[in-house]
Amino acid sequence: MSMATTAPSRRDAQTSSVRPKVLIVEDETSLVELLRYNLEQAGFQVSVAYDGEEAIASVQEDVPDLMLLDWMLPLMSGIEVCRQLRRQTATANMPIIMLTARGEEGDRVRGLDAGADDYVSKPFSPTELVARIRAVLRRIRPALADEALSYADIVMDLVAHRVTRAGKPVHLGPTEFRLLRHFMEHPGRVFSREQLLDSVWGKDVYVEARTVDVHIRRLRIALNGADQADVIRTVRAAGYALDAQPG
Repeated sequence: MSMATTAPSRRDAQTSSVRPKVLIVEDETSLVELLRYNLEQAGFQVSVAYDGEEAIASVQEDVPDLMLLDWMLPLMSGIEVCRQLRRQTATANMPIIMLTARGEEGDRVRGLDAGADDYVSKPFSPTELVARIRAVLRRIRPALADEALSYADIVMDLVAHRVTRAGKPVHLGPTEFRLLRHFMEHPGRVFSREQLLDSVWGKDVYVEARTVDVHIRRLRIALNGADQADVIRTVRAAGYALDAQPG
């Protein structure tokens, strides 16, 4: 099987928010390339960390939708990485699948007790691993596995690329659609302008942070109409959140 991969295009960067993000934490280069190839073929966005400390730093910068975490890592073990992430509010519920050559029942129990959501022993079938990833996402982050998202009276059809609110169509531009999708995949969570730029526009697209304000305003106008409550909450000095009951 070819391990060749192509660099993401600018279009990929701009649409990355529609693909679940998986962080591979593994120090074996050949296995990283095998995992990257299969996950990208399955439609996931992939990033990599090669040791435990790099994994913690990467997650603090950009929380993935799921982490594939090797048990035996340089600098910090996968078990300790898992424990540290579970103690942090931003990553307490982030899906984690542990990868390890340690297949004994006691080791599996240790991994799950540390906070892992699933446990896959090496060697494994890449096809089965992708299925396990999808199963965990369906269970923990169902928004990433569904063909439609809903929040309050807003419904987003991801297949038809349509949005309705209280049954009435909402007309959005491409950027506003991606922005709303990002909010609907993380309801209630506050995102800074910089985080929204990275997730919605892409890390390689250079635009000013104030551009977010412009598109938030357009999204509000499209969503709220004349008599609808504003579901986009502005948090002073912090950013924006999708919140039907702002406080």
